[in-house]
Amino acid sequence: MQKLFYGLLLLALCGCDKDGGVKLPREVKTLAQLGETVMRQLQAASGQGPGPVGGQSDKVVLSALVRGDKAVGHRDFNGAKRVLPKIFAGMQEDFYCGCAYEGKAVDWLSCGYVPRKNAERARRIEWEHVVPAWVLGHQRQCWQQGGRKNCSSNDDVYRLAEGDLNNLVPAVGEVNADRSNLSYGAWAKQPTRIYGQCGTVVDFAGKRVQPREEVRGRAARITLYMHQRYGLNMSRQDRQLMCAWARQYPVDSWEAQRNARIVGLQGEGNFLVSQPARLADVCG
Repeated sequence: MQKLFYGLLLLALCGCDKDGGVKLPREVKTLAQLGETVMRQLQAASGQGPGPVGGQSDKVVLSALVRGDKAVGHRDFNGAKRVLPKIFAGMQEDFYCGCAYEGKAVDWLSCGYVPRKNAERARRIEWEHVVPAWVLGHQRQCWQQGGRKNCSSNDDVYRLAEGDLNNLVPAVGEVNADRSNLSYGAWAKQPTRIYGQCGTVVDFAGKRVQPREEVRGRAARITLYMHQRYGLNMSRQDRQLMCAWARQYPVDSWEAQRNARIVGLQGEGNFLVSQPARLADVCG
């Protein structure tokens, strides 16, 4: 009965905007988006699909987005990019290869980086979503009706997730491009390196990425947080790997300092960094 109610509500609201030519107020669209999220969570609870990490089905709590460098709160992705340099000031090290950078310029010599294919993109730092934007949005109606650009413009839940500072790290542009929306994996202790001395490798045929060992715990805690915070689905295999990495590689000083800065700017950090014992709540 509950599923039927939310289904009818969602169809009525979204269908009206799409087919009837009526432009709906943002508040109504937000209600429809929340109904969509609840629908997926009800499916998970009824066994029709994999549920969020830890088997919980918490509703996504929306908060108003803020602007400006000094405001405290969640931002959209463009707003997040403006404050990210503050978060990493004095911690300018690329996530995947450990390359030093200044501004947006990557120092290849600092990490022994050798471009695989795209030297121009490898020269610059980009802001990487540890949980890819595709994962955040591809199941949402906004994505199906217009892709990422449409979600960034019209879906409040997606905008909240896309700009979440906890999910954003500096990465060499070429590696960011090669990673795309591929899942993390682990398959070799000493894989054949494809970016000079960089320890992160991409298996293009197998569609997976093995991050360097130094950041596996960080990547796991970010991934688990995002899936829990936004009610995202995760396969059992991926969940087991993320939980194993989170246990094997404890919170380090880089994570703690980054998290404190995120709390200061966003008002909300990663609970798995500030309260490591809560990993048991997520992983069992």
